[in-house]
Amino acid sequence: MRKNKFLVSLLAIILGFLVGAIVMLATGHNPIEGYTSLLKGAGFLIYSVKEGDTIIDILFNKRFGDTLLNMTTLVLTGLAVAFAFRTGLFNIGVSGQMLIGGFIGNLIGAKLDLPFYIHAPLAVIGAVIGGALWAALPGLLKAKFRIHEVVTSIMMNYVSLWLVYYFVQTFLKGNFETESEIIKSTASLRVNWLTEFFNGSNVNIGLFLALAAVILVWFILEKTTFGYELKAVGFNIHASKYAGMKVNRNMVLAMMISGALAGLAGAVFYLGYTDNIKIGPPLPAAGYDGIAVALVGLNNPFGVLLASFLFGLMNAGSLFMNSAAGVPRELVSIIIAIIVFFSATSLMFESWMDRFKKIFKKNEGGK
Repeated sequence: MRKNKFLVSLLAIILGFLVGAIVMLATGHNPIEGYTSLLKGAGFLIYSVKEGDTIIDILFNKRFGDTLLNMTTLVLTGLAVAFAFRTGLFNIGVSGQMLIGGFIGNLIGAKLDLPFYIHAPLAVIGAVIGGALWAALPGLLKAKFRIHEVVTSIMMNYVSLWLVYYFVQTFLKGNFETESEIIKSTASLRVNWLTEFFNGSNVNIGLFLALAAVILVWFILEKTTFGYELKAVGFNIHASKYAGMKVNRNMVLAMMISGALAGLAGAVFYLGYTDNIKIGPPLPAAGYDGIAVALVGLNNPFGVLLASFLFGLMNAGSLFMNSAAGVPRELVSIIIAIIVFFSATSLMFESWMDRFKKIFKKNEGGK
């Protein structure tokens, strides 16, 4: 069954790119040129080599760094959604938890004056705790009153949006009405050696935090009794209760861990990429993109890593595809939407594959 799901996810990606090629042809663009530009923009194809460039400079260029930068936040939001899915919950409030975590991280980063080795970790920990606490309320309401977490978490998104809007203007106002105060350099997750390694990209320590989170989530879910209990509650509440598991506690903890991952995504984005919070735009799109990443990644931590890499590649390369091949950036969103659509219809594809296997075996037996 797991092999079938992997094949379905791979098929969804292939179909997404095929439909994207058809759209390019229909709008008068060359698909080969378009996808070549996409890969160049993401740093996978060499488009310029300067005199004196080493193989490291060519392979680990700024555009590839930007792909990793785009991927980093998606890994964490995808993990947040996937962890909740695996424990029987649908955390659609990742955007709000990410925003709250990012605000707390920015507050600590802007207001405190500490050495880097204390300041940056403290800001990240504050963001993680903020995301976890923000997710605790939907978890409690689900555990105590069986109120569906989709309703409460999506409402919490808008509460977080307007709370942060108010708190930024009240306690963390920057140079402009729509921006928070910029964090101190000691709280930033950017480090010079990484920037230099990727020739000026903003890729930062958050990349390593995201990779560590992938391994940690996999270990919790697959190798610990705690993870087994969380998944068991998600599969069957009544059987878990009969087996003596603390169902309500596990629901709340699962939601809080999911929120903690979202809060870490907020830290990585607002401390490592933007350095402040802009309150004019809507909720962070990465929170909702995490749902697509989790779906395509089959709610598996390593699948999420691969799916976020694919989406990061497409987002990073879309601008160059537009400027070099004239293909609208919106096409990338169309391709992602198609991939998600085909991933969501996985049951249909699986039934087709099973039927094909049965026909194949029957024909083989007839021979």
